[in-house]
Amino acid sequence: MNLYSIPPLLTLCCFLGLVVLTIVRGHWTKANILFLIICIFGSFLNIDILFAFNTKSAKAALLVSRIDHLFIVFSMPVFIQFFHTYLKTPDRKWLVYLTYAYSVFLVCLIPTPLYLESMQKHFFGFFAKGGMLYPLFGAGGMFVTIYILVLINTSIRREKSSIQKNKLKYVFAGFGIMGLINGLDALPILGYSVYPPGNMSFILLIIFAVGLFKHDLLDMGTLIKKSLLYSLITAFLTCIYAFLIIVADKVFKNFNFSDSFYFPILLFLFVAFIFGPLKTKVQTVIDHIFSKGKYDYQKTIKQVSRMIASVLDYDEIAKLLIQTVFKAMQVEHCILFLRDISGTGFKKYSSKEKHINSAQSISGLDKSFIINFMREHHQPIKRKRITERKYGTKAQSLLSDMDRLDAEIILPMIFKDRLSGFIVLGEKLSGDLFSQEDLDLLETLSSQTALAIENANSYRRLDELNRNLEAIVRERTAKLNDALIEKEKTLDQLIRSESLAAIGQLVAGTAHELNNPLTSVSSLVQSTIEDLVQMADKITLDEELIDDLKFAHKELNRARDIVSSLLGLSRQTQNYTEPVNLNMVVTDALRILYNEYKHYNLEISENYDPDLPDIQGNFANLGQVVLNIIKNAIQAVADNKGTIFLATRFDENAHQIVFTCRDTGPGIDESIRNDIFKPFFTTKAVGKGTGLGLYICHEIVKKHDGVLFLEETDKQGACFVMRLPSGAYPFS
Repeated sequence: MNLYSIPPLLTLCCFLGLVVLTIVRGHWTKANILFLIICIFGSFLNIDILFAFNTKSAKAALLVSRIDHLFIVFSMPVFIQFFHTYLKTPDRKWLVYLTYAYSVFLVCLIPTPLYLESMQKHFFGFFAKGGMLYPLFGAGGMFVTIYILVLINTSIRREKSSIQKNKLKYVFAGFGIMGLINGLDALPILGYSVYPPGNMSFILLIIFAVGLFKHDLLDMGTLIKKSLLYSLITAFLTCIYAFLIIVADKVFKNFNFSDSFYFPILLFLFVAFIFGPLKTKVQTVIDHIFSKGKYDYQKTIKQVSRMIASVLDYDEIAKLLIQTVFKAMQVEHCILFLRDISGTGFKKYSSKEKHINSAQSISGLDKSFIINFMREHHQPIKRKRITERKYGTKAQSLLSDMDRLDAEIILPMIFKDRLSGFIVLGEKLSGDLFSQEDLDLLETLSSQTALAIENANSYRRLDELNRNLEAIVRERTAKLNDALIEKEKTLDQLIRSESLAAIGQLVAGTAHELNNPLTSVSSLVQSTIEDLVQMADKITLDEELIDDLKFAHKELNRARDIVSSLLGLSRQTQNYTEPVNLNMVVTDALRILYNEYKHYNLEISENYDPDLPDIQGNFANLGQVVLNIIKNAIQAVADNKGTIFLATRFDENAHQIVFTCRDTGPGIDESIRNDIFKPFFTTKAVGKGTGLGLYICHEIVKKHDGVLFLEETDKQGACFVMRLPSGAYPFS
C-alpha cells in the first residue's frame, strides 16, 4: 500500500463505521435505511479507489471501476430520496423517479467505452478516464449536489429550533459539502493528473460523525461518550503515526539510518515528547468543545442540591433552583410549576424566560398526559424520547402538552410517590441535546428540591401554627367580649322594646280618642262648606274662605289617615290595600308641605317617570313616608340655599318602583348612618324630635315588602332611596 492510499482508506473506515453503527443502533426507519445505502455506496467507491491505487493491472482496475459505477450512479436518486425524507420535503416524488430513470439510462452506458474509456496511470496510481458520455454523470451529480445544498440551506433558515438547526448544519457540512469535493474527482477522470479531492472525504465524515454522536442526527439515541471519543482520537493519531512511519521509510529507504542504534532512540523520543503530549492536548481541546463548562455546572448543581436541602424559605428555594439551572445549563427558559393550595392542579410559581408566552397556560393541566405520565413513571419527559415506539399513541398527546409549555425536557419533583411539582426546561442556547449525564444531575436536583419544598411546607405550617396560637387566643377573647357586649345590647333592646310597646299602647289609645273629634270636626267643616256653597247665590262670599275650608277639610282627613296609620303600626287596626301611583303620593306630599317650605330660599327639582306603574299598597301610609323624608330634606337645606332632587323610576330588572330624595345639605355623618332607622334615635335637640320618624317610615316600607335605605353617594348631602315591588301582593 502506498502513501496515497491512506486518505481513501480513512474514508473507507469512516463509511464502514457508519454502516456498522446504523445497523446496530438504527431504528430501521426510511431515513436510516437510505443513509445505510449511501454509506454502502461510499464504501464501494473507496474500495474501488484503493484497488486502483495499488493494482498493477489496468484491465482489472477498469473492470472493478465499471462494476463500482453500476452502483454509484444510483447514489444520485438515493441522495435526493434521503434528504426529502430527512427534511420532510413536500411531495416531489416525480424528481426521485426522474433521477432513478436517469441512473438506469447511465447503467446502460457503463459497460461501454462511452462512459469509462480506460484506466490512466498517475503519480498516485491508476484512475479511470472518462469516455465521451461520462459528463452526463458529472452533470447529474452536480445538479443533485447543488439541489441538496439549497434544500438544506432553506431548511436551516426556516427552522426555529436551535437543536434542529445544529443538526442541519452538521448534515450540510458533512454530506452536503462532501458531494462538492467528490464532484471534483472529475478532474483526474478528464485526464488531469490531480490527486482526487474526494479521497479527503474522511475529514467531512469525521465532522458528520461528531454531529451524529453529539446531536444524534439520525435519531439513533447515540450520544457521544468520552471513552468512545478518546478511542477515536487515539485511532486517528495512530493513523497519523503510521503515516509518519511510511513517510520516514520512504525518505530514509536509501540510508542505513533505520538499522542504526539511534533510530529506536529517536522513535522513542518522538512518541514520548511529541505523540503523547499531542494526544493529551487534542483530548483537552475535545473536552472543551464537547463538554464546555460541563465540569463547572456539575460542581455548581451538586453544591446547590446540597444547599437547597437545608433552605426552609419557599421563595428562596424557587429562586435558587431557577437561577442555578438557567445559568448552569444555559437554557432558553426554565419554569417551576408547583401544586396549588387546593391540591387539584399546578400553577407557575417561578420562571426565568427570554420571553413570557401567555399561551403557556396550565388550565386543566392537572388532567393532562404529561402529569399522568410523571405520576405513573416518576421519570423525566424528554421530547426526543417520547417519539420512540414504546409510548405508542400517547406520543402525540405528550408532544402537544409539551408544545403548550414550550418544553424540551420536563423534570418531575417526586416526594413519597407524590408529584409535588415539576421543572420545565427549554432548549439549550447552544442547540446541544441534553445528555444522560445532564439528566442524572437534573434528576438529583429535582429530587432534592422536592424534599426541600416538603421541608419548607412543614416548617411553614409549624410556624403558622405558632404565630396563629396567640391570634386564636385573642380571637376567642374578642368573641367572649363580643358576647358580653351583645348581652348588654340585647338587654337594652329588651328595655327599648318594652318602652316601644308601652308607647304603642299609648299611641293606640290616643288614636282612638283623636278619631272621634277629628271625625266630628271634619263633618262640621264639610257641612259648613256645603251650606256656604248653597248660600253663594244669596250673598256674596269670599272665594278664598271656601278654599281655606276645603283645605282644612283635607288636612283633617289627612290627620285622620295618620291616626289610622299609627293604629296600623301598633297593630290596632287592619289596613287595606289599593292601587297607588307613587307620583301622586309625592305631589300630594309637596302640596301639604308647601306652606312649610315656601318661606325658605330653596329649590325643588322634580323628575317623575310618566309611565310609572301602580303598586298595591296604602296611599296614606306611603304618603306619610314620603312626607317625612321630604320634610327632613327641607330641614337639612333650610338654613342655606340648597336644592332637593325628587325622582321616581321603574327598575325593569328588579321589577321595583324606585323613589329617591337627595338634598344638598350637610349630609349624615358616617358614624351615625347605621343608627338613623333605630327607634328613639334622633340628632335633633331635646323637644324637637322623638326619634320615631324614620323608624316608623322604615316599618311602613317593610310592611309593603320594600326597602328604605340611605344611599352612598360622592355628592354633597344625603340621598334616601325607597324601593317597592310592583304588582299585587298580600298586605295586612
